[in-house]
Amino acid sequence: MNKDILKKGFTNLVTAKTMAELYEANFKVVSKYVHATSRGHEAIQTALGMQLLPQDYAFPYYRDDAMLLAFGMTPYDLMLQVLAKKDDPFSGGRTYYSHPSLKDADKPKIPHQSSATGMQAIPATGVAMGMQYLEKQGLQNSHVVQNDSEESQLNPITVCSLGDASVTEGEIAEAFQMAALKQMPILYLVQDNGWDISANEAETRAQNAAEYAKGFHGLEAISIDGANFIESYEALEKVIKTIREERRPFLVHAKVPLLNHHTSGVRMEWYRDDLEEAKSRDPYPVLKQQMLDNGFTQKDIEEIETEIKIEVEKSYQKALKAENPTPEDLFTHDFAPTPITEEKGERSPEGAEKVVMVDCALFAVEELMRKHPECLLYGQDVGGRLGGVFREAATLAQKFGDDRVFNTPIQEAFIVGSTVGMSAAGLKPIVEVQFADYIWPGLNQLFTEVSRSCYLSNGKWPVSMILRVPIGAYGSGGPYHSSSVESVVTNIRGVKIAYPSNGADLKGLMKAAYHDPNPVVIFEHKGLYWSKVTGTQGATSVEPAEDYVLPFGKAWVLQEIWKQDDVETCTIVTYGMGVHWAMNASEELGLKDQIEVIDLRTLYPLDEATIMKSVKKTGKCLVVTEEPSNNSFARALSGKIQEECFKYLDAPVMTIGSENMPAIPLNSTLEQTMIPSTEKVKAKIEVLLKY
Repeated sequence: MNKDILKKGFTNLVTAKTMAELYEANFKVVSKYVHATSRGHEAIQTALGMQLLPQDYAFPYYRDDAMLLAFGMTPYDLMLQVLAKKDDPFSGGRTYYSHPSLKDADKPKIPHQSSATGMQAIPATGVAMGMQYLEKQGLQNSHVVQNDSEESQLNPITVCSLGDASVTEGEIAEAFQMAALKQMPILYLVQDNGWDISANEAETRAQNAAEYAKGFHGLEAISIDGANFIESYEALEKVIKTIREERRPFLVHAKVPLLNHHTSGVRMEWYRDDLEEAKSRDPYPVLKQQMLDNGFTQKDIEEIETEIKIEVEKSYQKALKAENPTPEDLFTHDFAPTPITEEKGERSPEGAEKVVMVDCALFAVEELMRKHPECLLYGQDVGGRLGGVFREAATLAQKFGDDRVFNTPIQEAFIVGSTVGMSAAGLKPIVEVQFADYIWPGLNQLFTEVSRSCYLSNGKWPVSMILRVPIGAYGSGGPYHSSSVESVVTNIRGVKIAYPSNGADLKGLMKAAYHDPNPVVIFEHKGLYWSKVTGTQGATSVEPAEDYVLPFGKAWVLQEIWKQDDVETCTIVTYGMGVHWAMNASEELGLKDQIEVIDLRTLYPLDEATIMKSVKKTGKCLVVTEEPSNNSFARALSGKIQEECFKYLDAPVMTIGSENMPAIPLNSTLEQTMIPSTEKVKAKIEVLLKY
């Protein structure tokens, strides 16, 4: 082997090994924050890290500190994270050791990495899907600095690093399935040390990762000795070259020993019965012998090791003295700044026709796709044959092609989580979960990966995506096509949420969401799509002009009244279908002059100022939702209003929602009994005003 490569590899391995030993020697200090090290895995990680280029993307997992060193990070960089210091280059002290995020021009790009085992596979595959899209469309990745070097001209690849235990996760199968189906340029590196935590492979795995991969046609897999540096380097060299040239996925299953604790908090001596056998496969003496076999002397090796020990100790002492985060640092980078802060453009152009709500969204997406080649749309049944089960994507595939508008398998986790990778590749995905009832498999990715990326990467990797979610009860949809789920999603911090009541708002919010660098969920009520439900004609609106944008966090006082002391007045705060129940109820009661109606438009950010100003004026408040009201967003909002406006209130803040039953029944009588209606809202208003 080339001596420079061998020396670089040995230096990197010994650096990682020395750091692990230092952490163990200083256990009482370093273990303040939980960490895991690569001890035993260093050879395969080093062999991979040395061969990746700045245009490549890597998704390391929590044991990959040797890989990070091979990318060019220093011991000091990594120690800033193990000690959770302010200048931790990955997260600013927000997340664990070896949980990197990196956007340096001269290193592989690393989007935010979470602790959830295996969850990085879907975002990583999303990056590979993004690379494939960019190549087909002839576009450049805005996150990669282009230059004229020979290496810069090579095709980029994505690497997803996994532990073998994580391959049993269902979301791994979704990633493998899509990579194999679409032939994406991705390498899945599976480091197999034979252990989960205390459970071993015999207890938990029917086969190893390479054997498992054989079930995914088009995903080629090989097994290697990951403790042998030369074997690992040469095998990966061939695989990486193949992926760069042939643009297809590979899985490399590398057998390695685990020579350190699972983490600093779960120590190997508590449960391991194979420590002596594992030590016999230590990659360090193997690589040391390979150095000797290739012309290095014992003195050469000792000099390298002495120099590394000095550097590692200096780095540790320096890191100990580094500044800690301040309390103020907690409150940065929850979101990236958005350019859309004001309502702009023509909401009601002269001579424009009224269109139904679903078409306002359709036309918004069409305008965005026509103007922005980085915009694409995917999800279940949105492709050319159907254009969405609600026709919400009708004609888009015909107009923009099957590479920009396409169907996915029934994989909500992939649909949601892949947007992390697509966004990291410089794209703007608009994706759809077909019904709110089926968002649950996607919530893991939405919570673990999408919502936390900006905050835990210290602002480097906000996820720019739009997730469309048809929601609500409509036409006897039954228990699995009628649910409301906004309370669950509003409890995921780091996501913006819209829930419009009409087509004009939907179009304006869709445009604002596109230009927002943060993740956005748009709930679209199925019963408002075509205004077929009695009393929802207000959802149909004049289509706004192409330049119309509506900022998030700006509620609409849809029905405004003045302060009155001689009659009872109240504020109704609502969103989505609730807006129509409220407006119809106030009209039918003949109380339009006594009831102020606020359409929230967005659930996060929430326009609290408009709400509180209105309630302080009217003295009474009713919050209307379609969700069962117990433990809901609406109930929490009622409590917030009560707290903020207590001394102005003439009655307790009231809430009306669906009955607190497990599901919305199929039978139409039972369905109507379950959910609110204009009549039910009228009755609640009367109770409130008489209080």
